[in-house]
Amino acid sequence: MIDVIVAGGGPTGMMLAAELRLHGVHVLVLEKDAAPTGHVRSLGLHVRSIEVLDQRGLLERFLAHGRKYPLGGYFAGIPRPAPDGLDTTHPYVLGIPQPTTERLLAERAVELGTEIRRGCELVGLEQDDQGVTARLADGTRLRARYLVGCDGGRSTVRHLLGVGFPGEPAQAEWLLGEMAVDTPPETLAAVVAEVRKTEKGFGAGPSGEGLYRVVVPAEGVAEDRAVPPTLEEFRHRLRVVAGTDFGVHSPRWLSRFGDATRLAERYRDGRVLLAGDAAHVHPPLGGQGLNLGIQDAVNLGWKLAAEVSGWAPEGLLDSYHAERHPVAEDVLDNTRAQSELLSTAPGPQAVRRLLAELMEFEEVNRYLIEKVTAIGVRYDLGDGHALLGRRLRDVALGRGRLYELMHGGRGLLLDRTGRLSVAGWADRVDHVVDAGEDLDVPAVLLRPDGHVAWVGEDQQDLLGRLPRWFGAPA
Repeated sequence: MIDVIVAGGGPTGMMLAAELRLHGVHVLVLEKDAAPTGHVRSLGLHVRSIEVLDQRGLLERFLAHGRKYPLGGYFAGIPRPAPDGLDTTHPYVLGIPQPTTERLLAERAVELGTEIRRGCELVGLEQDDQGVTARLADGTRLRARYLVGCDGGRSTVRHLLGVGFPGEPAQAEWLLGEMAVDTPPETLAAVVAEVRKTEKGFGAGPSGEGLYRVVVPAEGVAEDRAVPPTLEEFRHRLRVVAGTDFGVHSPRWLSRFGDATRLAERYRDGRVLLAGDAAHVHPPLGGQGLNLGIQDAVNLGWKLAAEVSGWAPEGLLDSYHAERHPVAEDVLDNTRAQSELLSTAPGPQAVRRLLAELMEFEEVNRYLIEKVTAIGVRYDLGDGHALLGRRLRDVALGRGRLYELMHGGRGLLLDRTGRLSVAGWADRVDHVVDAGEDLDVPAVLLRPDGHVAWVGEDQQDLLGRLPRWFGAPA
């Protein structure tokens, strides 16, 4: 029997597979497409995703294929520089196209021993107390202990489960694609800059290999967004919105997307779970979608691995929904707000001008940047120290950096006192005694996802917290 089947081979699915393999879980990824699509829907990674890659020792390979851009205010496209002293050692956006992100994560998953089967479409599933039976389009049946749907906004897994997906249908739509243009770069850039003064949902910029990534508002909402637009439809909308079609030709791919906003009612149904776009869809404002999915995977991976390995404490796997569902709710709300602020109607424009004034205040700007980049996320782990439930930024230690100690995806007790012990949990939690001065508390217990589970210096207090996240002592 397979331990975990991951349905969907996008960034969320590949990140989850890699996280599970760190703990020796037998993982099979099923992807219905025979080959990666190459569609560049996401253009970059935010701070929290960059930190996650650093925690797993992957950041250098991503930096080699991306470009750092200064971090700034992106809320509803209102430009503001990042405030000083943002709580991260990675204060930048990493520009990197989604196909590259997907490829690098797939390579990592395979390095760790993940099996990936492309051209395999999941069409049915049944579950019982012992596991899940997955039925493929070719009639094959596979048996696994758990199954995770990472299969996008039109998730087959979610539909098969009958999990509700409440929210709002698309009210607007955009055409997106990569294509060649005949207009000189200087002229194209000037036209784009002028159009974007009033139409923030328009853009055209180089995407490599002599092609341009072009996005333009559609005339209406298509009945089936799975049907791509034609090149002539693209040209028509460019002429309407920009006054020129830029001589576009030879498209590599064309697609459409809308501003539907929906959230799954639950992320777990017995032995089947949902992650990434299968659990939430929203407008791409602030570039949060792919990042949200990667962070879902990092929250879920170690918890599901603990369940498979048999040491998970009661309620650990359910904490995935309890923690990530509210995060997605917040992302949906902030993208709803940004959508309103992009309207050209007088009311939303008045609110936009007011918010632009408020963002001149450093704390307002900081709050919005922390929200969009996800470094402001705090899980509700109860009352206690201000760090409790938050992720801990990378800190300098006497023996290097904190994130260098987290590559294995285990728990970590960072101890400045030298008096504490994790005896009984040494197979799940690393104990590092280090008096680095960047950490201004006696000791912290970090979960594998980098969030703080305990702060203090009392051994008995620590012994009361370890079982909550790491099960009974060996």
